[in-house]
Amino acid sequence: MNRIQKWFEQLAGVYLEERRRWALAQKIFGKQRLDVSTLQKPACWRRRSRRGAH
Repeated sequence: MNRIQKWFEQLAGVYLEERRRWALAQKIFGKQRLDVSTLQKPACWRRRSRRGAH
């Protein structure tokens, strides 16, 4: 049944478009995630002190 569905998709042109969408989704969402481990610390602890501001 899957083979028949695949043939139909190829004849209808859906198969190629689906592969393009899959490749685009992998390109967008497959990237390495940002390292958010530094965000575990509160922002006030991450900021540098302002020396000589006052």
